[in-house]
Amino acid sequence: MAEETRPRPLASFGLEGDDWGGVVRYGPLVPDERDVRLLGTVAAKRVLLLGTGGGQAAAALAGAGAKVIAVEPSDAGVAHVRQYCAARGVSVEVHHRDLAELAFVRADTVDVALSVLSLAAVADLGRVFRQVHRVLRSEAPLVLSLPHPTTSLLQVVPPGGDTGDAGAPGGGASATVTMRRGYTESQPLRWSLDAGPSEGEDHTHTIEGTFTALTRANFRVDTLLEPLARPGGRQSPYWVPAMDHLPAVLLVRARKLGA
Repeated sequence: MAEETRPRPLASFGLEGDDWGGVVRYGPLVPDERDVRLLGTVAAKRVLLLGTGGGQAAAALAGAGAKVIAVEPSDAGVAHVRQYCAARGVSVEVHHRDLAELAFVRADTVDVALSVLSLAAVADLGRVFRQVHRVLRSEAPLVLSLPHPTTSLLQVVPPGGDTGDAGAPGGGASATVTMRRGYTESQPLRWSLDAGPSEGEDHTHTIEGTFTALTRANFRVDTLLEPLARPGGRQSPYWVPAMDHLPAVLLVRARKLGA
């Protein structure tokens, strides 16, 4: 019998170090920037990147001509993004800080802010959004993706009866899909990768909670997308059976209101 493997958490997207082909991606198996066009042209713009993942987004932005200011809370992440970008011949300004610690950035100087799934590790979105609002220029966008809040709700009970994550092999016709947590449950899910030292927390941010936090921080949401996984994604290490029916990520663009 083949050894069962557990799915990779969405919040770890990019840490495997695969090449994104110079394109910003918002999550596994979902449309990328070429499809959704939320960032627009970034050449010669100051882009604040909240969380660096595997370095792919930073390299893609810098390769497109952006002045990238990246904030990353982990030592390993800082070292990795610097190495990743240097290997591709692009320059990125990287700061080892909490994602809400943006005092080093002058107010009203950033043209675009971006976070690819990194805010899943943050308990208080409002604190981050308030700081991002301060540094963005008026009407400048904050683009973010989060693991869709429905992805953490389900688990699969395989034929043998052992409880596993919703992506464990064996989640076929004979498996039972059940709820493993409430939609508004605040306790984060801890995760770690089998290969490598990477680990983290995944806070479930509801659509209502994310929208409310943005509004209270004086942002206007102008785009909200809930893309389903692309067909044929079952071979992805991130795929879980729920993705056949439920969105994989929540994708939001919000613009700064006021000065």
